Amino acid sequence: MKNLLVTGYRAHELNIFNQKHQGIPYIMKALENKLVPLVEEGLEWIITPGQYGVDLWAVEVAIQLKSTYPHLKCSILTAFQSQEENWKEDKQEYFRELLRGVDYYAPVSKQPYAGPWQFTARDELLLRKTDGILLVYDEDAGEGSPKFILERALKKQQQDGYEVIRISSEDIQSVADEEALGMDTFMDEMP
Repeated sequence: MKNLLVTGYRAHELNIFNQKHQGIPYIMKALENKLVPLVEEGLEWIITPGQYGVDLWAVEVAIQLKSTYPHLKCSILTAFQSQEENWKEDKQEYFRELLRGVDYYAPVSKQPYAGPWQFTARDELLLRKTDGILLVYDEDAGEGSPKFILERALKKQQQDGYEVIRISSEDIQSVADEEALGMDTFMDEMP
């Protein structure tokens, strides 16, 4: 696999409303845990739609991984021009900061938001340009926006072997439990 689409929940779908939320590091670690083996097996590009949530946390992880894996590249392909302009200022600044670390950025539609067709066009391009998807989504936890890309990815998987990799809420909880266990061990070893 050379090109991987990474996406998932929007932050508000996880009840995350700022970058200080305690759950973000666990989500990022779960992403890293799935990405590192893929990068070591030859993954070259991590591509996201750049929505605020899993998409941007994946970009942050990719940028961090580039120091260890300099061949790795990261791209954001948004649905339309200036998608972030209606975001709160802190989220806009976070987005602009991440843009400085990506290798490629472009809106699929060169105009501002004009309709849902822009998301469809973006998703079609992302699925066409990638060999697989890493999706943070848990159907058992309830439906969310990732449902639609998952349906299309599963159809593509049946048609031509597109790889579908998932991160569930259990995977993220496992990371949190490991981190807590590590902290407990650290605290036990202190004098």
